[in-house]
Amino acid sequence: MIDFPPLNPFDLAFTDPAHPFHVHHMELALAEATIAADEDEVPVGALVVHPECGVIGQAHNMREQLNDPTAHAEIIALTQAASALKSWRLEQCILYATLELCPMCAGAAVQARVPMVVYGCTDPKAGACHTLYQITDDPRLNHRCAVVSGVLTDRCSAILTDFFRRKREQGKK
Repeated sequence: MIDFPPLNPFDLAFTDPAHPFHVHHMELALAEATIAADEDEVPVGALVVHPECGVIGQAHNMREQLNDPTAHAEIIALTQAASALKSWRLEQCILYATLELCPMCAGAAVQARVPMVVYGCTDPKAGACHTLYQITDDPRLNHRCAVVSGVLTDRCSAILTDFFRRKREQGKK
């Protein structure tokens, strides 16, 4: 594990998508997305990081394998993190995802009391942090998540674009 200085999510520098802590962890999420693509799943990776314990949840999409509409990378990573901490409250954790969270995953992050969500590329069809909805920042809810977007955007977007291009090409054969 890389030794990083103590984290303060309220530090202005920590909101920079180029912050080394975010880049390092998005690399790990991208590795999970690559595993998903190799398994013919939509290539999304996610992980949950605790400031003292490090990575406590790490997953990729598994909807096809598990025949489970809720088996998104983020949900699986959040479940692993809650199990690791023996608490559903993930109040000190950061959720990383290669793709902007959908409404289900954004709702789960809010319910888990995650203070920060970091994602790679936007999701114009289902994004629920900035693009279509703002669930993570909705003042009507009892908890809100700070959001950092645009971490390794090009790479996060490219893995999805390549996957769906291959799927279209396979469909034409």
